[in-house]
Amino acid sequence: MSAGELLERSLAYALGSVAASRRVDLGTGTPCAEWDLGELLGHLDDSLDALYEGLSGGRIGLLPQADRVCGFRTRACAVLGAWAAGPPEDVLVGERPLDVRVMAAVGAVEITVHGWDVARSCGQPRPIPEGLAAELLSVAQCVVGEEDRGVRFAEPVPVPSGARPETRLLAFLGRHFQGLVEHPPVSL
Repeated sequence: MSAGELLERSLAYALGSVAASRRVDLGTGTPCAEWDLGELLGHLDDSLDALYEGLSGGRIGLLPQADRVCGFRTRACAVLGAWAAGPPEDVLVGERPLDVRVMAAVGAVEITVHGWDVARSCGQPRPIPEGLAAELLSVAQCVVGEEDRGVRFAEPVPVPSGARPETRLLAFLGRHFQGLVEHPPVSL
């Protein structure tokens, strides 16, 4: 699957999760122990802003924080539009060049996993589609190192052998599964 397809599928998944957040108090806790739902939505919005900057070479102003769901939708459309317009081959992160496909794939991991976090915070069972989760797991395993543990990600959570890709992805990124029942595979 191409980086553009990963990005598109990740945004579609996360948009579905974020839609449910309109009916939930923004102070609700999330699987990201240090953030409430409002802070998580703000983080997702910031992530999309960074992706947009990288894809378009430009910058858009911050949207009002009062409507994080609208902001996320607006930025998701902007990101997909910038990708469709033909992003540069490399993006400068500070002074270091990064292949735009790597940036898009890492962004897809961020968007999807936080989309799952949002869905869980809203009490919505939104399993990550199996093929998407498998692709994102291989990306995450390439880019998340031991130096990221305790800083950006919690320690990996043990899962049974033969666990579905969604469970392995989320556990690799430190998500806990109290009460989580593996859902049947979903395709998108």
